[in-house]
Amino acid sequence: MVSSESPIRGSPFATCPLQNRVTPTGEIIATPHRGLFTGNRGIIHDPATKTLLNKRWSSPAWITCLCEFRGWRRPVMARRSWTELFFLDEATAFAAGHRPCFFCRRDDANRFRAAWERGNGASKVSAKAMDAQLHLERLDHGRKRLHALPVPLAELPDGAMVQQGEQSFLMTRGRPLLWSPAGYARVEYELEGPMLLTPPSTLRALNAGYQPALHPTALD
Repeated sequence: MVSSESPIRGSPFATCPLQNRVTPTGEIIATPHRGLFTGNRGIIHDPATKTLLNKRWSSPAWITCLCEFRGWRRPVMARRSWTELFFLDEATAFAAGHRPCFFCRRDDANRFRAAWERGNGASKVSAKAMDAQLHLERLDHGRKRLHALPVPLAELPDGAMVQQGEQSFLMTRGRPLLWSPAGYARVEYELEGPMLLTPPSTLRALNAGYQPALHPTALD
């Protein structure tokens, strides 16, 4: 499962990035910037053209995977199998509505499930049950569902993400950082009326102790 974000060398697609990077709002864009994680939502591309179909998901299991696993090499969008998507970091994937993969990230997935159960007052939750709940929380008639903040902005846990206008922000150490495909940047202004991007059930898992992997620019 060592996935490559770049088109195959020598292919007619080698000069432009593929549309396979996921934003915190769940959109899938083309950008040359790389991310820390890959993942998928099922098959949503045409391998002949390496372009996305009209749909943006074919399964309620939206997962986040390792870019390197067991030395496997997987050309991107090269066959009719799951569509390789990429994320700046785990906070971005969570905001879009994804969860850790139980195959290549079993330890992380089990830690996430344990935090999910603590935060949501549940027990013996299956991956299928988490997927069903996330599907309700991430979409609103096919578009990204936004949620009201359950607490003041500065009290959100590290790794939560919010939206103000067209901009997405990561919360860490009680302050917002502006998201971009290249990483995070500090802001010198206060957010006014932001909405929560991270699904509420995932937010409760963060509050219960799950620590998402953040891009190095969030740790400066």
